[in-house]
Amino acid sequence: MDRPRQALTIHCEGPLTATLQPWTGAPVRAGEDHVHFATIAELRDRATDFMQLLDPVEQERHARFRFEVDQERFLLAHGLLRHLLGRYLDTDPAQLRFGRGAHGKPFLQGHPLHFNLSDTKDAIAIAVGTRPLGIDLETTARSVDHVAVGQHYFTADEQDDIDRASDGKRRFLELWTRKEAVLKASGVGIMDDLKLLQVNHAVNTLHIGHEAFIALASPAYHLHTWSVGDGHLLSLASAERMEVVRLWGMG
Repeated sequence: MDRPRQALTIHCEGPLTATLQPWTGAPVRAGEDHVHFATIAELRDRATDFMQLLDPVEQERHARFRFEVDQERFLLAHGLLRHLLGRYLDTDPAQLRFGRGAHGKPFLQGHPLHFNLSDTKDAIAIAVGTRPLGIDLETTARSVDHVAVGQHYFTADEQDDIDRASDGKRRFLELWTRKEAVLKASGVGIMDDLKLLQVNHAVNTLHIGHEAFIALASPAYHLHTWSVGDGHLLSLASAERMEVVRLWGMG
């Protein structure tokens, strides 16, 4: 018996060149989405302050990392997240309490603000808005056999797209961030077969049979992709059209 399938349309824009402005505490308004980007190097001197913000569960997760570089990235990412959300909500960031959805996506308990976090080897990106969002960040310095990985996770059309690109690895990473951002926006987080998603055209129409995706996802997603400097790519996904996206760097 065939499994039920859900029609899905994914709208893609970019990659655009990101222009980062220092964030001075501007609120996120209805219909806006905010993206904060910071490198590990920019945040390193705030590690001690950030450690004071983590709750016991986060501190335990931090302590379980085997390697110092992973500990540092976790601390800076989650400390920055709490710092930003505390400023948005005008509340003590150490007092924020998080819950988790059916597939592990964190959310703020008692607040309508939505957020999503992504980190890569040397940088962190955090999305904040008034509706569910998904963000994914990758460094172009990532070591990856994009041809082999593409054969496993990308459609034949996407693989052809990567093969035709002047920089195949960069195109691979653009598409990878899009897939991950959609899954994070939906709340599914991980899908067994990323070939179920196609994200290389301006408009991608497909059908999904994955049970968790059918249960949680919207019938359409909108994606924006940016190049951040020479070294990073990020994608932001929302079930609603993104009219205004503000890109913030460290002030």
